[in-house]
Amino acid sequence: MALSYKARRRLSLLVLLVGLPAYIVAAVSIVSLFDRPSILVELMVYIGLGVIWAVPLKTVFKGIGQADPNAPDDEAS
Repeated sequence: MALSYKARRRLSLLVLLVGLPAYIVAAVSIVSLFDRPSILVELMVYIGLGVIWAVPLKTVFKGIGQADPNAPDDEAS
């Protein structure tokens, strides 16, 4: 089932306002359980975690910045 533009827009807003901060807190909490590695290893872990959250949500965010494709055109001339 494909999500409508409005549903994807609302879901993307929910993900950005609630899901992403929760993911950041969870990622920092998990990384803090281990002894602090070198700065390069820690940077790679955070970059990897930053990419991992976005990959499954790519379809939700795709085209959100564009105009609604289902909206009627205002130019009726």
